[in-house]
Amino acid sequence: MPKAFYFLIIAFGMSAIMGWVIIPRILLISHKKKLYDIPDYRKIHDTPIPRLGGISFFPVITITISLLMAVRYIVGLDIIHVPERIVLIEFLCLLTGSCILYIVGVGDDLIGIHYRSKFIAQILSALLLVVSGLWLRDLDGFLGINFIRARYSIPITLFIVVFLTNAINLIDGVDGLASGLSSLSLIIFGLIFIHQRQLIYALVAFSTLGVLVPFFIYNVFGNQKHGHKLFMGDTGSLTLGFILSFLALRICLTGARHPNESNLAVVAISSLIVPAFDVIRVALHRIRKHRSPFLPDRNHIHHKLLRAGLRKRYVTLAIVSLALFYVILNAFLNKLCNITILFAIDFALYVLLHLIINHFIRKKEVVPCSL
Repeated sequence: MPKAFYFLIIAFGMSAIMGWVIIPRILLISHKKKLYDIPDYRKIHDTPIPRLGGISFFPVITITISLLMAVRYIVGLDIIHVPERIVLIEFLCLLTGSCILYIVGVGDDLIGIHYRSKFIAQILSALLLVVSGLWLRDLDGFLGINFIRARYSIPITLFIVVFLTNAINLIDGVDGLASGLSSLSLIIFGLIFIHQRQLIYALVAFSTLGVLVPFFIYNVFGNQKHGHKLFMGDTGSLTLGFILSFLALRICLTGARHPNESNLAVVAISSLIVPAFDVIRVALHRIRKHRSPFLPDRNHIHHKLLRAGLRKRYVTLAIVSLALFYVILNAFLNKLCNITILFAIDFALYVLLHLIINHFIRKKEVVPCSL
């Protein structure tokens, strides 16, 4: 195991170093070719900023995983505790699906792609995970459901992958938010995989985490006036959402096969509750207003916190802290109540939070009458 831990540290470091090397080059090209995210009524930045930071994600993650897997075979390091044929199929489908979303994301960041085309690409990528064998067979008692047949579980799995991929994509609206939430989830996923001795999947988590570190620093602390700031764009958020979906499914499948591990699956999924609940709330709000749930607006949780008076960095800190709160809360509540009650409590707390935010928004937006 110590050798395996060093292996994961090398994966994280290698990914981070490549990110540090590639991201400044992306900035240079973006400024030379004027590849900017132009401000509009829906965005919170007021000057053009490069949005191609996510271009670094997929190549860096792929190079890190592929090279270290080759090294693993050369030195004979045992990090796979599931049948190698299963791992090979899963990884090939993961890389293929990620590549599809990467291409679509690049196209969207450069010239714009209709949401229907992106939706089709997400379904195809999700279908690849299902083909690899990653589909839910047990809901662990959620809504009173345990074992589910393939005819029902496969569509459910497709929906979950597309849903989570979009959740990360849509939460990417404030500096460091999508990368911060994703980093929290990747750390939790990686630690759980280490606990389960499934280090091959921990390799994916820490390789992805590594490239997020330099991006986060440029995204949050980069000087906008000096041209050192950039966004991840759809290329990055779609890649992150798909990888997180893959890891979440793998943890859930392990929990289904080993009942003692089901608690860890709940903890892992809890790290994604905030973006997931935000998508549900925003979609319901748009439907209630007789608008398409796919059309963008300024009603996401980060928009509301900004309207309530929080500064950008505090918004990111508050939302990431909220996600961590859910992880800790559910780790405790999971021992006291079933999963249906647990998520009902989570959603009730989320609704209560928004009622409080709405109160502060109304308070801030009230215009005092002039005498």
